[in-house]
Amino acid sequence: MPLHAARALWQSYTVHMEGHPLTVVFAVALVASIGLRLWLVSRQMRHVARHAHSVPGDFSASVTPQAHLNAARYTLAKGRLGVISMLLGATVLVGWTLLGGLDALNGLVHDAIEPLWPGPGGDLAYQLALVGAFVLLSALIDLPLEAYATFGVEQRFGFNRMTWRLFAADLLRSIAVGVVIGAPLAALMLWLMGVAGSVWWAWAWGAWMLFSVLMLVLYPTVIAPLFNRFEPLADESLRERVESLLKRCGFASRGLFVMDGSRRSSHGNAYFTGFGAAKRVVFFDTLLARLTPAEIEAVLAHELGHYRRRHLAQRLLLSAV
Repeated sequence: MPLHAARALWQSYTVHMEGHPLTVVFAVALVASIGLRLWLVSRQMRHVARHAHSVPGDFSASVTPQAHLNAARYTLAKGRLGVISMLLGATVLVGWTLLGGLDALNGLVHDAIEPLWPGPGGDLAYQLALVGAFVLLSALIDLPLEAYATFGVEQRFGFNRMTWRLFAADLLRSIAVGVVIGAPLAALMLWLMGVAGSVWWAWAWGAWMLFSVLMLVLYPTVIAPLFNRFEPLADESLRERVESLLKRCGFASRGLFVMDGSRRSSHGNAYFTGFGAAKRVVFFDTLLARLTPAEIEAVLAHELGHYRRRHLAQRLLLSAV
């Protein structure tokens, strides 16, 4: 499709949608969604605030009133930030759609690309540039809140260990990974839209699902090591205990690893990642430093509950649908 035809198609779609009943449906659905989510989070925050000064009886022997109060304050701070993020996201979505932001961006990108690439391939270059500009602007809009979450909320409650230098390095690495992986995938989707006719969506769906499964396999060994160091679990007694738990659960793992999560946060966690034969178990170094072997086993048992309940397969299936 020539560049002028692509732009004409977009403009005709925009004009067609003005005053269209689907616009009203979209606006009503957005308001209903935001309203429901705000109601739920406000209920949660009110409940936390009401019980911030009283430790539940089952935990009174192991959790101090001050620790419980700090946890409640942290939950409320995260909740308030979540509300701001939710409202900002809704505002940006309205700006992109009902207020014509995407149409304006489309015109700017078209006018910039057409003189640079008037020949064959220009249409795909224009479409990729539009997708890239949209993703970049969306990320820039979200960036201040991401920075505040790390250097505001997490810092205030003593969890943050991230430096601004590491934050910037992570951002640059994320952009690089996004370009290397996202640009070819976007090009494939756009190409399928142009050559597969009316069933382009079925081909794009198949390509997306293959990509999703491939990422489950590649993420643990290719992408995650770009951001963190992973070393085999050295504690032999803990290894034996964990392997016994994995055996009881029927979980086949390619290894037990410790991640340097302490570079960014004092939060502790354990998780399994990967798919099929590529599964691996990962412990945060902060978790191993603070908890006893029995407590570490309990944390991992929670994560393995997702495996036993087939939550990963269910989420993949839901994503496919």
